[in-house]
Amino acid sequence: MCSILHLLIRLIVVTSLSQSPKAAQFALIFITMIWGGTFLAVQYALNFSSPMFFVGCRFAIAALAIFLISMKSMRGLTLKEILAGTAIGIVIAIGYGTQTIALQTILSSESAFLTALYVPLVPILMWVIFQKRPSLMTWLGTALAFTGLVLLTGNGISNISLSYGQTLTLICAFVIALEIILIGYFAGKVNLRRVTVIQLAVASFLSFASMPLVGEHNIPSFSWQLSILVLSLGLASALIQFVMNWAQRMVDPTRAAIIYAGEPVWAGVFGRIAGERLPLLALFGGCLVVLGVLVSELKFKILEKKKRAK
Repeated sequence: MCSILHLLIRLIVVTSLSQSPKAAQFALIFITMIWGGTFLAVQYALNFSSPMFFVGCRFAIAALAIFLISMKSMRGLTLKEILAGTAIGIVIAIGYGTQTIALQTILSSESAFLTALYVPLVPILMWVIFQKRPSLMTWLGTALAFTGLVLLTGNGISNISLSYGQTLTLICAFVIALEIILIGYFAGKVNLRRVTVIQLAVASFLSFASMPLVGEHNIPSFSWQLSILVLSLGLASALIQFVMNWAQRMVDPTRAAIIYAGEPVWAGVFGRIAGERLPLLALFGGCLVVLGVLVSELKFKILEKKKRAK
């Protein structure tokens, strides 16, 4: 836990000094590894806590960590930064809330593969919202990802049936796509640290407030296991959200989403080590999801080559 805090402080210092797009991309790859490991950790934490209470505690710790490191930066908070942080915080609460509730009924590796569907959703939603038309490769990637989704559910094309946990995770994927678009939209227009504190605090508050709505009427009993997990994942969340906000100043939302495609791969590795075993067909479906995500990236390289050729 101390090592995560130390890493958080070092990365914040580094990100404050570095404005290199390459450094931003490497930072996103690094947090993707950490993000992949959180699926299994959250699922284990649900043995000691209810979902929304855990999400609320997780983001409260994350908000406190960033606030303590960024106290001087909080002076001069503007209305635009409050609105930006609130908007991002709302989608974070919905996304992580639905994902955590779903982890009660599905494997962590399955959750990660389904969550990865937000990657092809990003360019499609950007088309709907900003009229940025997706390329042919994006549509091909989406088709592959959808095929993978069908195989992950364990049903054929003619009988697509999603379980409760799978449905919630798909909602999570849609909301995370919105989160990435919002972060990309506000990046460079607001103060990074102030917005990160606001979004994490809003996500924590909304998670706690929603507890009665999802049937959580009691606070879990104290346990050291839960305390350690909340602190560790809280600090990891602070690290993830801060680096995402910083890096997307230099990395566009679609490219960032492609980098995040490594998340289910790491989640699958950690889940495998922990003894999770997806059926072969579902595992193949997960691979198709990742392949669909990566195919979407091809449009950048192809277009760049064509432009250079001209």
